[in-house]
Amino acid sequence: MTGLPVPVRGVSARVVMNKGGCGGYYAYLRADFEPPGPDGRTEVLNLVPEKRLPAQFLPAVRAGIELGLDGIAAAVLLTDGGVYEVDAWDIGYRTAGAEAARGALIAAGLRPAAEADALRWATWPGRRRPWPGHNPRSQELSERIRRAGPR
Repeated sequence: MTGLPVPVRGVSARVVMNKGGCGGYYAYLRADFEPPGPDGRTEVLNLVPEKRLPAQFLPAVRAGIELGLDGIAAAVLLTDGGVYEVDAWDIGYRTAGAEAARGALIAAGLRPAAEADALRWATWPGRRRPWPGHNPRSQELSERIRRAGPR
């Protein structure tokens, strides 16, 4: 298994879909991605207080991060989060985790920079602002997240 070669700090993802409306999703997380430890496995550590990132969503965040890393090992430190209880669902946190991890891979040079356009919700230091609107290149990652499990 390959490991993340360089640290990527300050990666965030804010998923906002129909917030406050029927069937909306909201999730926010911020994380630092580091090269893996000596065992070469992905670790996810949480420093976010429970009121900012409820523990019930941590498995979804971890699943999303592992999906987004796509076999690349990293040490991930969750540093901030946000919850809007009306629209807080696992799928929102899984999406946020997957997009943040994919953004870390792009920032570390392990994925092509052109893939940044496929990430609707993620930002990281040095990322140019994504253009608004639907991006057909994001469809593959969205489909993989949906197939990963129910809401």
